[in-house]
Amino acid sequence: MKRQAPKHKALQLLSAQYNIPFVEYDERLLAPGSILQKVDLAQLREELWFPLSIHEGTATVIVSKPPDPALDAAMCDILGVDSLKLLIALPSDIISIIENHQDVNSGFPSSCSRTSLARLRNWFADYRVMMAKHRTILAKGRTGLAFMRTGIAFISVSLSLFRLFGIGYLTVPEILLLGCGIVMVFDGYTWYLPARKIGRKTVSGMITEPTFGSTFLEQSDSTDGAGYRRTPLIPGAQQARAQWNRLSPVQKRRFLAIDRTDMAEERSILAGFRTILAQSRTGLAFTRTGIAFIGLGIAFLRQFHAGPWTVFDSVLILTGIVMMLEGFHWYLPGRHAGKYSSDGLEKAQKRASIWEFMFPPFHRHISPNDLPSPLQISGTHVPGIWGTTGLALERTLIADRRNVKARLRTVMAQSRTGLAFIRTGTSLFSVGMGLQVFFGFQNIFWTCFNMVLIGLGLMLMADGTYWHFPAEKIKKQFPYCYGDMEIAFPDYGKPSADWSKVVFNHEDM
Repeated sequence: MKRQAPKHKALQLLSAQYNIPFVEYDERLLAPGSILQKVDLAQLREELWFPLSIHEGTATVIVSKPPDPALDAAMCDILGVDSLKLLIALPSDIISIIENHQDVNSGFPSSCSRTSLARLRNWFADYRVMMAKHRTILAKGRTGLAFMRTGIAFISVSLSLFRLFGIGYLTVPEILLLGCGIVMVFDGYTWYLPARKIGRKTVSGMITEPTFGSTFLEQSDSTDGAGYRRTPLIPGAQQARAQWNRLSPVQKRRFLAIDRTDMAEERSILAGFRTILAQSRTGLAFTRTGIAFIGLGIAFLRQFHAGPWTVFDSVLILTGIVMMLEGFHWYLPGRHAGKYSSDGLEKAQKRASIWEFMFPPFHRHISPNDLPSPLQISGTHVPGIWGTTGLALERTLIADRRNVKARLRTVMAQSRTGLAFIRTGTSLFSVGMGLQVFFGFQNIFWTCFNMVLIGLGLMLMADGTYWHFPAEKIKKQFPYCYGDMEIAFPDYGKPSADWSKVVFNHEDM
């Protein structure tokens, strides 16, 4: 082995030296689950032995350095047998056999098994479900605030009529209108409270950089609860991934499982950003409700003389100020979330995708041996090849499509948040401009106040426009907003090209 002799020559010499058969690594060398329950694979890796089978009190075990009486006795005790049938293999082959049972590629830790990665993807999926629930509650809160603003309109109309005309034949409709407005304000506020209780949801950092399997995500436990982290670079993983054609089907599926986990992380982080943007829109809806209160109170206070109603007008203004400040504190978190998500989306657009790896452009100069090979179909492959490696590839490509759509939804959420900025700015601008036009420049204090409202409104409108236009540009570049939609009915017993499809055009929807 020191002279780097051929592998088969070394195995023949070892077999002759110890007078026992030799074996080489093969993915088909699998131990039954009843044996795996008795052993610790990490311990077997350190001691370089592996049990293959047990039959009538005799265990067939692969070893690297026979004879070892102490190890033989320990193996009999662990496996609960009386005798051993030994096979010899190179240490590297024994490690590969153990890694195959851990469901990891060569050099990867056991936390990179497909089961562990699937568990992490389930954790990401649960996180996205929670974020979706929060966004639904926030949408209900914004609907409730729309009720509140409608109620405020009813209240303002009824009180204006009452204060202008006093008690008369319109009093009954005014009271009914006032009652409806109060009920709508109260009902809308009860819808807003659950959204307020959600609190500010933060995202832990930016999207980590996917590495096409040379690193992977693993779950971690901390004082803050379950989380995840990206491992350092795995030695040899990048070279193995680059030589895709030379990997076995199982090794390919393991790399594809890492890719899907990386994609699940990106979708989850983007879902968190969209939730923060939704919270920002809800807060700004509360701000607009507060602006309506302020505008109504100021109009009453300046239009009518001081009297018993002055206290009511002042309460309206103070309530509006509190509501405006309460909602406006979501503006900066929403803006920061938009900035961070934009940075992540910009990086995602620049890096290579799974599509470019599996189907590289023709102008790239890549060795034919390192290109992903087409999945060959034969009588022995159908449906197995499409139900395993082919299906894993299909799931990974579909996951990449979901990520593209998640990025588009995030851009659309940025646009909706920008429109919320514009609506809030329009409310401030309209209140300031309306008060200024109606009351003129009679009072320098109120004139300055009106100018501040107008200025803040213009600033928010400009900021919202900045977030809205990129979304309009991207929306025209993707077929998910306009055009036809094609749905395939999967049948993994045959290639995807033979799946039946149905097409819906935009008018049908």
